[in-house]
Amino acid sequence: MVIGVAVAVVVLAAVVSALVAPGGGSSGTAAAATTGNTGSAGAKGADGKGGPAGHSTAPHKPPAKPTTPQVPPVPVSIVHAAETPGKAVNITIDDGPDPVWTPKVLDVLKRHHVHATFCMIGPQARAHPDLVRRVVAEGHRLCDHTVSHDESMDHKPVAYQQKEILDALAMIEEASGGAPVQYYRAPGGAFTPASRQIAAQHGLRPLGWNVDTKDFSRPGAGAIVATVRSEIGNGPTILFHDGGGDRSQTVAALDTSLTWLAQQHYAFSFPQVH
Repeated sequence: MVIGVAVAVVVLAAVVSALVAPGGGSSGTAAAATTGNTGSAGAKGADGKGGPAGHSTAPHKPPAKPTTPQVPPVPVSIVHAAETPGKAVNITIDDGPDPVWTPKVLDVLKRHHVHATFCMIGPQARAHPDLVRRVVAEGHRLCDHTVSHDESMDHKPVAYQQKEILDALAMIEEASGGAPVQYYRAPGGAFTPASRQIAAQHGLRPLGWNVDTKDFSRPGAGAIVATVRSEIGNGPTILFHDGGGDRSQTVAALDTSLTWLAQQHYAFSFPQVH
């Protein structure tokens, strides 16, 4: 009996010694398995990310260069022609968007089922993104009309012209939620070969006009309509304004002009891009 107890004590002591020894038992097996996985694609470090402390031991690859979507360039020539063949006109609206007058202009266009091209000032677009998005939602097109509407920009450095065009483009695109801006109209027609090239390289067709209604000077709604009637033979692109001041005469004259143009069997189009 004494011998049996002694044997049991010896065996128990041996078991306890094996369990508390470093690397002993099942814990040692688990540690070995973990060590074997360190650095593999699926291993996780102490912070739960790939590799020890979140750093993979896989060979380092240089990051891919970011790719910027390229906008197909358009012709650098100043466009006046309409996309619609035959007897057609292009309605263009400058200097907005304006919180008072742009909605009224849009209402007139909607009533006549006419689409127009809105040449927007960059900061105005940034200040009124709701109007920019309404313009797009109702099927009209966007045009870059620079940041500061500097009519002397044709006498300024090329870097200045570029900033005026591209900063406005970014503002209009952001305000619109990413809608395409398809044209560039220089303030007061102050185009230069450089500005046309800059615009065209960014997918903005330089846009001119054939009929200047002079609505900006507020000559009266009747005078504005008379200009449309007398000068429409000059070409299809007509210039109105929805920004820069009180445009009540423009709203009235646009309504009358669209009625008259339809009676003369003109179709309503957009300026050619390509």
